[in-house]
Amino acid sequence: MASKINVEINGNVHAFDKKVTPAEAIKKTGAPYVDGACVCIVKKQAEKEAFRAKEFVLQTNKGILMIELRDPSSASSQIWLENYAKLAPFPILFESPDAAAFGPFKAKYAIQKGVKRYRKYDVVLSAGGYDTAKTTLIFSKKEHYADYGTPADGVFATLSAGRTNLEHIEKGDMVESILPYAEENEAFGEGVCTADLSAPLEDGDKLITFAEIEMSPHSPMGAERFFAIVKDGTFRIDSTASAFRSDDTLKSEPCEYENFEPRKVGTVSFRTAGAGRGRVYISAANRASSLLHSVVGHVTAGMELPFFASPGDRFTVETSPPHLLLLGRSVEESKALLTAIHIDMKVDGYDGPGNVIVLQEPATTLEILREGKVAVTSVPRSKLIEVEFYYDLAPKSVEFFRHSIDLKTHPVGSLPTSMIYDETYIFRAEKQAEKYKEIMPENTPKEKVPAFDIGITNQSAKRMGYIGVRLADETMFGPTGEKFEATNIIGRILNPDNLKNIQEGDVIYIKEIGARRDTAAPEDEHSEPESESESESKSESKSKGAGQ
Repeated sequence: MASKINVEINGNVHAFDKKVTPAEAIKKTGAPYVDGACVCIVKKQAEKEAFRAKEFVLQTNKGILMIELRDPSSASSQIWLENYAKLAPFPILFESPDAAAFGPFKAKYAIQKGVKRYRKYDVVLSAGGYDTAKTTLIFSKKEHYADYGTPADGVFATLSAGRTNLEHIEKGDMVESILPYAEENEAFGEGVCTADLSAPLEDGDKLITFAEIEMSPHSPMGAERFFAIVKDGTFRIDSTASAFRSDDTLKSEPCEYENFEPRKVGTVSFRTAGAGRGRVYISAANRASSLLHSVVGHVTAGMELPFFASPGDRFTVETSPPHLLLLGRSVEESKALLTAIHIDMKVDGYDGPGNVIVLQEPATTLEILREGKVAVTSVPRSKLIEVEFYYDLAPKSVEFFRHSIDLKTHPVGSLPTSMIYDETYIFRAEKQAEKYKEIMPENTPKEKVPAFDIGITNQSAKRMGYIGVRLADETMFGPTGEKFEATNIIGRILNPDNLKNIQEGDVIYIKEIGARRDTAAPEDEHSEPESESESESKSESKSKGAGQ
């Protein structure tokens, strides 16, 4: 009988022949995986004993407090090591200008009475009323003298990070969890993120094929933006640092701040202001809450994938809940989908043959699920214009146009008709992004503009931002009626016959055909560096993570 090996795949152990590869394991088990994405392989390693940890992360509702044991073999340290795992949730008992105390909990030790000197950030165990059944964990906030009724060794730890958070602790706050701190490579083991699915797996290996991300109910708009980023079922890593991994797809795009909470390992957040606005981050280390980062979700499984990933890698993701997007679908298709999940749908507009949904209210998945209903607006497909963009020839102008009609975050964008004359159609986006974005000359025509090419007036002319299309070739002026040097050609319409039914004042709807994975906005090439250094040392990382 052939020998077998055990491989853990996404948390479940499977037995395979020795020569099994990741590709074969995925096929045999049906593990979630998008073709071409990376998987993570973590090698078998010896278990590390928790009592050897010297540092511990106490997650409070005000951010983290990190303590470092002075001597793990001391009496107080042993009391801590025997009890920390069962303490949380751990409420604050009292707070004063001198100290903050959490507890109580039961312990047994010989009490040392008498007033002692405590320095700022000392951590000590205290028997309330000299009763060890009422032991508390005390953090010294400044140098002071007190009789806490401690074990004989007195101070056993130091608050090494989270010192600013300590100042904000008050009555009603709580320690939500306590975990031994390990360097990230110790926490996740010895792993590699790779798109090569041919390397044989060994007995005891772990194979992670996807990351599961649970969206926060407090961030409906942020969740929708995240859905747009992972619309192809993958998350791409554009940059890495000790504290995060990021995707720059929507970098520079405005985003709403919704949810203020600590950024634990695995937290997904959008930067909403400053350098890197629009970036989405997955935290690789504990960080305090930030007024610049709105939390939209959490990685609940498969954190090894983003942790071991490198810039350029992409990995499979599944979101909970899945994206509920009706734009671009027919009314009939949407009814079938919504009926299956018990969502009521009201239809406004055209619902006859050949309809397409162009608006939905509420606009977000989480709000639709919360309310149990949705209203949609549908139009004839004759109002849906299919376009192909010239990314290679006019990347900045294409980005400008897609931003101005919300095509970067939605599958269908809207564009009002401004003017129609002869065989020329002129449009003006409602957002009018030219007020805050540049349109430098790019891919300007030389001798002729072919029929159905899409032009946008650049900033060398007064009517910058106007969009135009001609139904015939033109050798003198661009699609917006401007000179060639004032016209950027950004793409072409694939179904021009649909323009013939359009009247001035009508709104047309744009759908991209042959859409490719978004890249970061080209004009952001020279943006400011991140405010958090990408070359932090371990101590700097811990300090910043604790709100220093």
